[in-house]
Amino acid sequence: MSTPQPTPREKPALLIVDDDPLITDTLAFALGSDYTVYTCESRAHAIELLRQLDAPPPLALVDLGLPPAPHAPEEGFRLIAELLAHSPRMKIFVLSGQNDAANARHARALGAWEFVAKPVDPASLARLLARGLELPAGPDDDFIGASPALTRLKTQIAQFAAAPYPVLIEGESGSGKELVATRLHRLSPRAGRPYFSLNCAAISPQLVEPTLFGHVKGAFTGAAASKAGFFEDAADGTLFLDEIGELPLDMQAKLLRVLENGEYQRVGETQRRTARCRVLAATNRDLRRAVRQGAFRADLYHRLSVFTLSVPPLRELDSDKLLLLEHFRQMYSRTGGIPPFEFDEAATGRWLRYDFPGNVRELRNIVIRLSAKYPGQRLSVAELEPELDLEVEVKDKSAIVEQALRQLERGGQFDLDQTLKAWERGYIEAALRLTRGNVSQAAKLLGINRTTLYSRMNSGIPGEEK
Repeated sequence: MSTPQPTPREKPALLIVDDDPLITDTLAFALGSDYTVYTCESRAHAIELLRQLDAPPPLALVDLGLPPAPHAPEEGFRLIAELLAHSPRMKIFVLSGQNDAANARHARALGAWEFVAKPVDPASLARLLARGLELPAGPDDDFIGASPALTRLKTQIAQFAAAPYPVLIEGESGSGKELVATRLHRLSPRAGRPYFSLNCAAISPQLVEPTLFGHVKGAFTGAAASKAGFFEDAADGTLFLDEIGELPLDMQAKLLRVLENGEYQRVGETQRRTARCRVLAATNRDLRRAVRQGAFRADLYHRLSVFTLSVPPLRELDSDKLLLLEHFRQMYSRTGGIPPFEFDEAATGRWLRYDFPGNVRELRNIVIRLSAKYPGQRLSVAELEPELDLEVEVKDKSAIVEQALRQLERGGQFDLDQTLKAWERGYIEAALRLTRGNVSQAAKLLGINRTTLYSRMNSGIPGEEK
């Protein structure tokens, strides 16, 4: 009798993006025994490849200096954001020949797990990838926090969950829009029915229609058999359309028809089918502005936004940053079997003052790195700050401009002095809260002397009662 042979272990996939073939070939050879390796030489090639795969790789190695400007990091930064939009659970490790601390911090703020300077030892890289593969990377299964903004969001979710109408979920990348969608489904009468999620940015425009509506055999090249689409598979459950702002205009019209009368057709057939699922949509784009620019249909926007939920960015959640810190610190301590690190008072204050431009995703990744580097240790600002994007204020200038643009476009009376005073008051109140009312310490945080702070505290905001 022959001895049963063990089933070969399926190797996890690894995406390597670098324009230097010597590097991609060397790493593919060195890592090929443990991973199914896909190599790409550019951002466009990587996105095209991902759209062709049945499932995105759990790991990626990304060079920052990609063409067309191989000595500048912008294309690499853009690819990191696009990979995470495609697959929020992907763990991205950045390769760079420019050992620039600012680039490393910004890559991490965008959601990269670690920054690896070239030249890299393949054995060390293999250990790093293996460790990353063992750690959970998906969004948490619920909201952590008790701030007024998050409490208000939870209340709205509970109010909207039972309704059969669409919900538009707005928020920055990494803020937790997918969590809102799953919570809406879980609290709804459809909780025991199918839940399907489709990232509109992760599909080739040519495949969006058959993916959503299905197709019959022979409808297009490669359609070897008939297949149901997401609307059919979702049945009377929930269909979550992430990155809805990336949906092509022609598909927007077809989605609108489904939302208006529930009817759709598989590609290549004339039979009309009826959609019974509830549609949830999410975006990190300003769809109102996209409507004004002609990039998004106004009628579809109004159909999708019967209810609208805005997920607050982490910078507005104050002490929730500490609750999230504790949650992830304990999680990765248990996962890794290591004692958790802790912060001293100064590091805790720095943690609270940091804006986390990458939101919860960035916070989680920082906790992972600190857990691995400093298990069981008490950390100061010196250990924390290398993990932060210290140039975030400069990089976020465009976001401030966008906010100002939206406010001015709304029209009506606007007073620049009053707006600047309101921002000043907000920073003063935040500093006083962090220092428990200690004016001297608050003045140090704000970079002004105590008498100036007293003067500004007493000046008030124009038009505001003292």
